[in-house]
Amino acid sequence: QDNRLSIWSVGDLGNAGVNGEYQGEPQLLCDIRHNGDVMDMQFLDQERIVVASSTGTVTVFRHHQNNQTLSANHRWEKAHYHVDQDTSCGGAACTGVICNNPEIVTVGEDGRINLFRADQKDAVRTIDNADSSTLHAVTFLRTTEILTVNSIGQLKIWDLRQQRNEPSQIFSLTGDRVPLHCVDRHPNQQHIVATGGQDGMLSIWDIRQGTIPVSLLNAHEAEMWEVHFHPSNPDHLFTCSEDGSLWHWDTSTDVSEKPSFLHQGGRSTAYFSHNTINQSVVSAWLSNDPTKDRMEITNLIPNQTLSVNSLDILGPCLVYGTDAEAIYVNRQLFA
Repeated sequence: QDNRLSIWSVGDLGNAGVNGEYQGEPQLLCDIRHNGDVMDMQFLDQERIVVASSTGTVTVFRHHQNNQTLSANHRWEKAHYHVDQDTSCGGAACTGVICNNPEIVTVGEDGRINLFRADQKDAVRTIDNADSSTLHAVTFLRTTEILTVNSIGQLKIWDLRQQRNEPSQIFSLTGDRVPLHCVDRHPNQQHIVATGGQDGMLSIWDIRQGTIPVSLLNAHEAEMWEVHFHPSNPDHLFTCSEDGSLWHWDTSTDVSEKPSFLHQGGRSTAYFSHNTINQSVVSAWLSNDPTKDRMEITNLIPNQTLSVNSLDILGPCLVYGTDAEAIYVNRQLFA
């Protein structure tokens, strides 16, 4: 009932133990009340955090590092709503937020897309009926284009320079309209996109061609909640699920030369191969040579049973949160 946004310090890397677990106590620097469930959040810059609420409101909080406090810097009340913005119960959950300072894009259960600027009171642009179903997640494709995924298995590209309120491209999973929950774009090759959905499958798309995924990979036993390419090492991808697992997908070609991964206790390894159409740009994710195309998959938390709801990565550091009301930091991803 009482939700909070908290900022923690998890100390320095020097204190990591043998298996990457942190030795010292994490410290709560500051926290602040948040109205509604926190559905998504992202740093806008060094000190501002944009938070999406189940009430439909989007808030920019400022972290004051000099005295370690948090304050609400700006709020767009009911940026997402079902009937009209004035009804007391009219808010619709804001399901996703993505920032490219100063721009902020939000999506929601109401099928609406909002484009805000950090320094402006009103929305720069709103696409009211962008989708007839729930939009679950959004990411930037490039500075003027965004990608959204929805609850009927569609991936859509929107060009924010266009005044029309229609997507410039629509991609969809064939057959069953399995809801897609998460999306991420390859950091260097912007045509490669990964999505995850309700059936736990990982889909890799090449948005330059076709309207269906290039490959569908069997992943989790239940909903996939988050998918992320490693920002500086995109041959590595991470997914987490309701089934309590967090998978590290490694397509870097020298799999055979990495014995350390294979012999760590409690980790299982599987090799997959998938054939795809011949590519002009060879990426491990779109490779069409099955001998090179070996993928190593490691479950980073083998005995977890509770849902892993969210994850993020930076350098050698992985952070994830679970239904055990705990946040975990793994500091040695590439041990």
